[in-house]
Amino acid sequence: THTAVKWELKKGYPLEVIRKRGSWLYVRDFENDRGWVARSLTARIPHHVVKAAVANIRKGPGTSHRIVGQAIRYDLLRTRETRNGWVRVEHKAGGHKGWVAKKLLWGW
Repeated sequence: THTAVKWELKKGYPLEVIRKRGSWLYVRDFENDRGWVARSLTARIPHHVVKAAVANIRKGPGTSHRIVGQAIRYDLLRTRETRNGWVRVEHKAGGHKGWVAKKLLWGW
């Protein structure tokens, strides 16, 4: 708590835990930025972040399904299910629910 803040993240932002030390976690994000976060500020609720410039949100898990919305880079999506390279998500900011190709996302 006595060091400078590197960045601030929205609630639910996915992070990979690299190391644990007491009540602190050393983590990285999808851009490989690394830093320490208090364990008490984290949760195990699955989310993905959009790593592509634009990700189509589709009615079903596949490109043959109709596009129901879009998410842009850095948008946070609540993960509901994964299936065969697709992730069923809820886009809180855009209000869209549907499927996004996993290769366009990072998280769990």
